[in-house]
Amino acid sequence: MWSNKVISEKLNSIHNNSVEAGFIEEAHHWKYSSAKNYAGEKGQLEVELL
Repeated sequence: MWSNKVISEKLNSIHNNSVEAGFIEEAHHWKYSSAKNYAGEKGQLEVELL
C-alpha cells in the first residue's frame, strides 16, 4: 500500500464487508472487527490505530 489514503480505503472496505453482506447494520457491531476500536469502543484485541 502506497499512501495513507489507500490504506484508509482498504481498511474501510474490510470493515464494511459484513455490513454490505447484510450480517450487521454498522461495522462496529461485528464482534471481532477492529472497527470497534476505530469507533472508540474496546475490541477483542488491542489495535494500533492508523
